[in-house]
Amino acid sequence: MLLHHAKVSEVKAPMPGLVLKVFVTEGSEVLKGDNLFILEAMKMENIIKATADVTVKTVKIKPGDKVEKGQVLLLFK
Repeated sequence: MLLHHAKVSEVKAPMPGLVLKVFVTEGSEVLKGDNLFILEAMKMENIIKATADVTVKTVKIKPGDKVEKGQVLLLFK
């Protein structure tokens, strides 16, 4: 899906759901595999992880937010 040298600029909701917890803040340095947030969908908790080493630019979600599939949730520098 992603090329090895592709720059990851954002995280979109993989499914509609409810944000339970956000682990990152703006300016956070995140390593590949780090937890970004927990999204509850169909009574299951899904931990969304970073796919690359990035710095968080903008956090567009907070716990309790309902999100739609494809909605941009985090932006990276």
